[in-house]
Amino acid sequence: MSNAIYAAARPTPIPVREILPWLAFGGILALLSIYFVGAEQGATALISGHFIHEYVHDGRHILAFPCH
Repeated sequence: MSNAIYAAARPTPIPVREILPWLAFGGILALLSIYFVGAEQGATALISGHFIHEYVHDGRHILAFPCH
């Protein structure tokens, strides 16, 4: 067995310029998810019909959003 001493690896910092677009993208996806799970029904519906409502119906109950 070797007696070599290994230097500890140091993490490379990520520039904020590279993180901001991903944070914005994630924020937009989060807002869209909250809208479709919480508000896509009735008078505020962007998509006609009940397809989105039925698709996220169980998620509404798990997250305690009122739906009926």
